[in-house]
Amino acid sequence: MISGIDKEIGFLRDALNLRANRQQMLASNIANADTPNYKARDINFATELQRAQGAQVGNLAMNVTSAGHMKTFAGTQNVQALYRAAVQPSIDGNTVDMDVERAQFTDNAIHYQFLLDSLGSKFKTMQAAIQGQ
Repeated sequence: MISGIDKEIGFLRDALNLRANRQQMLASNIANADTPNYKARDINFATELQRAQGAQVGNLAMNVTSAGHMKTFAGTQNVQALYRAAVQPSIDGNTVDMDVERAQFTDNAIHYQFLLDSLGSKFKTMQAAIQGQ
């Protein structure tokens, strides 16, 4: 039972961390909208979530040489940032399109809030079960 709870909470944790990373990346794109030669970056959320869930550990695996070492996992710290193709290239080489960035920022914020609400709901359900309500 604990592993089922851990699995579900772990999924929400990884999704929230990825959404937070993506939000920072999108905010950075917006902040550098006027920086010459700045290239807009984003992540492929589905791919990174699969990687965070352990589907693709790749080169991030660490050796465990003692029983006291913590388990390693792919995690959400090393997301692979991709460069976004410019919709309308600018003369100074900047690829930030403010309409795209604002839309992606808002979409990501809505998904982040949904995940927060889902996590809060899970905790309320567990609390009610523990209290026998």
